[in-house]
Amino acid sequence: MAFLLHTAIGALFLAGRALAHGHVVEIIVNGVSYRVYDSTSDPYNANPPKVAGWAINQPDNGFIEPNAFAGPDLACHKAARPGAGHISVRTGDHIALRWDAWPASHKGPVLDYLAACPTAGCEAADAAQLRFFKIAGAAHLDGANPGTWAADVLVRNGLVWTVRVPDVPPGPYVLRHEILALHAAGQPNGAQAYPQCVNLHIAGGGAGAALPVGVSGTALYRADDPGILFNLYTSPIRYPEPGPTRIAGVPASVPQGTTRATATSSATLPGVGGGGSGGGVTTTMRPTTTGQGGAGGQTLYGQCGGSGWTGPSYCAQGHCTTANPFYAQCVP
Repeated sequence: MAFLLHTAIGALFLAGRALAHGHVVEIIVNGVSYRVYDSTSDPYNANPPKVAGWAINQPDNGFIEPNAFAGPDLACHKAARPGAGHISVRTGDHIALRWDAWPASHKGPVLDYLAACPTAGCEAADAAQLRFFKIAGAAHLDGANPGTWAADVLVRNGLVWTVRVPDVPPGPYVLRHEILALHAAGQPNGAQAYPQCVNLHIAGGGAGAALPVGVSGTALYRADDPGILFNLYTSPIRYPEPGPTRIAGVPASVPQGTTRATATSSATLPGVGGGGSGGGVTTTMRPTTTGQGGAGGQTLYGQCGGSGWTGPSYCAQGHCTTANPFYAQCVP
């Protein structure tokens, strides 16, 4: 009996550790929310919604380990399959990606890439054929041992990270959004990569621009790169951001803040709307975006997130801090 109890406690502990990680659950563009693939629930849905987010084998909120970086999973996560539709955006738009959870202990950079798809669209793309170029990359911000990182900003802003659509030739693209967790990266195979891919159709600007040169997902990082095998519990911190250099003319990060959607829509399916905005917008109220919460947000010490939470995910006062996978709270 003691052995069975010990085993059960151990299983619960491991499950809790897995659930403490996260995945992207929502994308907000110009105040409109788009659901993406939910890796913890959609695999068990006999008729999941058709979304722009790539389907992945991540029911445990797990990660890609450095020993697997040379394999196909680093591109868009484990066993990734293209989303059934896409989200239409324009050059200069800001895309806010909201995670369901992220532990404060998992410090590290937030990185964003684009990869052009065949003219047939990203819905038919092969992850192995995509060539990614970096459009944003924020990492260590200040302090040491372990200091403040881009992932801390994401947590502080209600689990939201915002990236700007750069000036690229119009057409279909895959957005690759990723957090690299470095809390155990001081030892070989200790870093954790959490890539997420979403199909976009970009319009406006860039018609005469050259497509940036990209690299295969299998060539983004190596297990022994100094930004992958890295001890963040040091002082001072000099972090060499991994991956290719950002394309010219883009900042490391746009100003970050909380964002809430006041309308919802669905992904545009191939052959529907010619790259339009999709259907089903439920309201046209304007969004609220602020640096540390905004009017109408959750009150101080109120709930602002967690598994199954459908209330406010932004704080009128303080910032949203994840206590566990099921509860986040607005704290000073």
